[in-house]
Amino acid sequence: MDRIIKSSAFALAVSILAACGGKNTGSAAPEAERATLVSTAEAEIMEVPQTEVYSSTVEAYAINNIAPQTGGRIQTIKVDVGSFVGKGQILATMDAAQLDQSRLKLANDSTELSRLRSLYEEGGVSKSDFDAAEMAFNVSRRSYNNLEENTYLRSPISGVVTARNYDRGDLYSGQPIFVVQQITPVKLRVGVSESDYTKVKVGNVVEVTADALPGKTFTGKINKIYPTMDAMTHTFVTEILVQNSDRALRPGMFARVKVEFGVNNSVVVPEESVVKMEGSGQRCVYLLRPEGVVESALVKLGRHIDGKYEILEGLSEGDVVTVKGSTSLKDGGKVQVVNN
Repeated sequence: MDRIIKSSAFALAVSILAACGGKNTGSAAPEAERATLVSTAEAEIMEVPQTEVYSSTVEAYAINNIAPQTGGRIQTIKVDVGSFVGKGQILATMDAAQLDQSRLKLANDSTELSRLRSLYEEGGVSKSDFDAAEMAFNVSRRSYNNLEENTYLRSPISGVVTARNYDRGDLYSGQPIFVVQQITPVKLRVGVSESDYTKVKVGNVVEVTADALPGKTFTGKINKIYPTMDAMTHTFVTEILVQNSDRALRPGMFARVKVEFGVNNSVVVPEESVVKMEGSGQRCVYLLRPEGVVESALVKLGRHIDGKYEILEGLSEGDVVTVKGSTSLKDGGKVQVVNN
């Protein structure tokens, strides 16, 4: 039994020695660290267009709710949803009984004012009586004009009818009879980063596309820059106008706005050289050192253009970075450069 135990212990010792790299006639010598095959590129200066694309929703330039000032019965409905209407066009008429009474009173007050004017010029009535008659006429005229405006309902803008809530003969009860939206032009609002605040100017030209209109591009201009920034998102709102003369863009459409902020001379590297660090959202590149090893460097990315990344921070022109093989590298790892 003792002989069996000693034989087992000797075999275990030999096994442990071999696993730790000890010399053993039955094991191979430790393998030297292998160099990773990589290709490299130099960081270079390149003109990078500072283009940003924002998502937005098309909005009507103006929206008007068409309704009388007071209640009444609707006599006629002249347009329907989808009708294009011009500024000043009559859309509906209300019961005209009060308007007829007001017209009669205005005519009487006009006649009375004319009579008293003649007498006043001849000295037949006092100035106070003439002034009272003139005031009564002015009040009647204003009342008539107001009733006329609220009897013959006109559109204050040129646009399209997007809602109709009553039929002929209905009694108006508070909800607008029509909603008219002006869609020539239309507007879009986008939130621009505060870092671009000094680059945005009123009048700048932008490019607009809509998912509902593939292959079609519209030209817009920045019409307004809001004076305050959102403290949570650190963005400011810009309003963009698109003339939309063909009425192709409609309120509610999803759109994209491309804004050009000029061109920067920036350091760029191939996109394959940029590696995402595990466990974080940071990006790095591997710099090639003279002794044939690599060293990681954190970088701040800018725009992506033509298979290259703009590097805002972390690299200088002329730095040599690894390209192919970068994803398998570690700090201090040996590499062998194989550029084709």
